[in-house]
Amino acid sequence: MTRHVVVIGAGPAGLGAATAAVRAGARVTLLDSADQAGGQYHRMPPDAYEARRPFRICESERCDWWPGAAVWALERRDSGPPRVHVVRGPDADGDGRRRCVLRADALVLAPGAHDRVLPFPGWELAGVVTAGAAQVLAKGERVAVGGRVLVAGTGPFLLPVAASLLDVGAHVLGVLEAGTAGALLRGWTRRPWELAGQAGKGAEVAAYAARLARGRVPYRTGRGVVEARGDGRVEEVVTARLRGDWSVVPGSEQVMTVDALCVTHGFTPRLELPVAAGCALLDGFVAVDEDQATSVPGVYAAGEVTGIAGAPAARAEGVVAGWTAGGGTPGRLGATRRRRDEGRAFASRLAAAHPIGRRWAGWLRPDTIVCRCEETDYGTLRDAAASRLDARAVRLGTRAGLGPCQARICGPTLAELLDTNPHHRPIAWPIRLGELANPPAEPKEGT
Repeated sequence: MTRHVVVIGAGPAGLGAATAAVRAGARVTLLDSADQAGGQYHRMPPDAYEARRPFRICESERCDWWPGAAVWALERRDSGPPRVHVVRGPDADGDGRRRCVLRADALVLAPGAHDRVLPFPGWELAGVVTAGAAQVLAKGERVAVGGRVLVAGTGPFLLPVAASLLDVGAHVLGVLEAGTAGALLRGWTRRPWELAGQAGKGAEVAAYAARLARGRVPYRTGRGVVEARGDGRVEEVVTARLRGDWSVVPGSEQVMTVDALCVTHGFTPRLELPVAAGCALLDGFVAVDEDQATSVPGVYAAGEVTGIAGAPAARAEGVVAGWTAGGGTPGRLGATRRRRDEGRAFASRLAAAHPIGRRWAGWLRPDTIVCRCEETDYGTLRDAAASRLDARAVRLGTRAGLGPCQARICGPTLAELLDTNPHHRPIAWPIRLGELANPPAEPKEGT
């Protein structure tokens, strides 16, 4: 009997998993909430996407491609992978969505990650956007988020974001890396032989650096944005020199005039579905074995939920996961497994070179908004935490993390300040009561 593999997420990891599972002889249902496959890495304007059509697996007879499909819950079973509860429709927030339940022989989780942004005074102003959002507009719509833009935060993702903004005509005032030069040097030069398998990464960084040099964009280390100001919209930002622990060096503040600020402090893996499935975590990521199997029988994970290592490593993990989930011959894919292992080593190096400084909370004032959905400020949160109530009571009392985004933005911050788990959400995607009231449709093969 042909195995049925459900792959959640159609970024590099999900596409690799679907392709490998089909090659192993399985039938695949590939889900993604976006209209196009490829994820953030392969994002491009619709006309370019249609011209290139690079994602052949979506056209395979053995792969059912479901765009605009949101997984809102995973239902655990006594044996085997969880049932997958999905809502489908042409508009994620519109009427006419239908509810489906998928039953699979194996499940591959590849939901990816999203930007993490540490709060600072004024980060809720219009014009302050995540670096990922700026890149979505630049790559997908050819639109710049502003005319005078500053890019700040930490991590190598700052470089492609700045390059994308230059390509769509923005004046990029600078790129600010919060990590100090010494921390970056120690992180990237430790055991240099481990970088032998990542020559492509070096060439990619060099290309971005050359693009910034041509655009005369300064790149500064050990400096970050500690405040944004403006009347309803960001008009200027305060930058400051940071120590190794990200505490502010007194007297180093400078003011810059901007009309947009793109900021990111790394990435947060989207762990809602792995946690709902019961997968064990290790150091904030899904724990997997050499075949990408999680602690739950029949459930595999790949990509940024297992470690932030970039698209090539995510695809290699996806191929291993999909091949195993699809019933492929054990022990195969030696070259792919080596690329996967090199990607894991790169992920460790990336984390070591760009850690979040322990003293970042020193940027906050009592009136600094921490949870933007519920407008909970730092003073309220700090006072509630000092009451020695448990984290759940603090969240209920302050409403922090309980708004529309369900702590996707503020969750990591709350986890550090309150020692909570930001990923435990029985409902992983918004669903209407009317949709719950209607019985789910039974999907047929090929739909």
